[in-house]
Amino acid sequence: MRKAGRHFLQIPGPSAVPDRILSAIGQQTIDHRGPAFARVGMKALEGLKSIFKTQQHVFIYPASGTGAWEAALVNTLSPGDRVLMFETGHFSTLWKKLAEKLGLQAEFIQGDWRGGADPDQIEAYLAEDKAHEIKAVCVVHNETSTGSVSPIADVRKAIDRAGHPALFMVDTISGLASLEYEHDEWGVDVTVSGSQKGLMLPPGLSFNAASAKAMAANKTAGLQRSYWDWADMVGPNKTGYFPYTPATNLLYGLNVAVDMLHEEGLDNVFARHARHGKAARAAVRQWGLEVLCAKQGQESGVLTAVKLPAGHSADAFRASTLQHYDISLGNGLSKVADKVFRIGHLGDFNDLMLVATLAGVEMGLKQAGVPHETGGVQAAMELVS
Repeated sequence: MRKAGRHFLQIPGPSAVPDRILSAIGQQTIDHRGPAFARVGMKALEGLKSIFKTQQHVFIYPASGTGAWEAALVNTLSPGDRVLMFETGHFSTLWKKLAEKLGLQAEFIQGDWRGGADPDQIEAYLAEDKAHEIKAVCVVHNETSTGSVSPIADVRKAIDRAGHPALFMVDTISGLASLEYEHDEWGVDVTVSGSQKGLMLPPGLSFNAASAKAMAANKTAGLQRSYWDWADMVGPNKTGYFPYTPATNLLYGLNVAVDMLHEEGLDNVFARHARHGKAARAAVRQWGLEVLCAKQGQESGVLTAVKLPAGHSADAFRASTLQHYDISLGNGLSKVADKVFRIGHLGDFNDLMLVATLAGVEMGLKQAGVPHETGGVQAAMELVS
């Protein structure tokens, strides 16, 4: 049976694609070796630099974020290298597993999934590595499974205080273009991201931003690579081209997305996401529920992960809410499966959309019989109206 009205896609990515970007993607494909494409490619490559806030190389792959994870590692490291990672949630765990499959010795600083990476623990771990055997530190900026943000600038300072030469790699797949991010200023060597979150595109593009130090490491890295090799991309990229068939239509959309972000102003984008995160958390607390991120100041503006009371299935709640109110909410992953649901409030998203989303959640809690207090929507409205 047809359902009237729009579907609310409120998972933490892919985010809803604005009509303006959909129209751009719908243009006719052109010759990716012809002169017209060079203008498309150059605009995309240069535009991304303004979003990563870097003057260094940015590489674009037709791939998911998982591909960009792999590219970051294989372009800079050698078999058997030690890599330090911090357990912030499901996606940091997946990156660690990928590293191990590549033949790296991935070492975890264990976390409780309630906050971001701890710079002090990273500093202490590196200080013990007197021989500098650890070749990279890998941290997830915005942990999409928990709604927690790692203090990337502070992690950089921790690495420096330890006097350690390890490369610093950051996954900001769900943070880029939603939260403040400074690849150059924060001294990141490789930043990983993707198209389907704050950039408001469909899935299909992923990115590596690489520092001069990372580019130097690429020349001696021993892990096998072909498709992912930065060295093969540098030459063609100088003139706007790629060493393989690019995702032309997604690049059309990327160029419009970058324009839209600058038209709003990046600082305004970041403030909007912060406001929505604060309002969503206010609603959750008014409902008498618990926000999964427990570290004040590390809560995400991209999404809010909500714990349900013991004995109540988050997946059953999500299924009921989808059935009755046509809203998709994010599921809990691995350690928090069926224990939490996630409200995405990212991308092309405004105050009214947030209030409508929270109304859907509040109605869903009642429909599913989840114990809660009323007034969450009102609490959020007081912060956005």
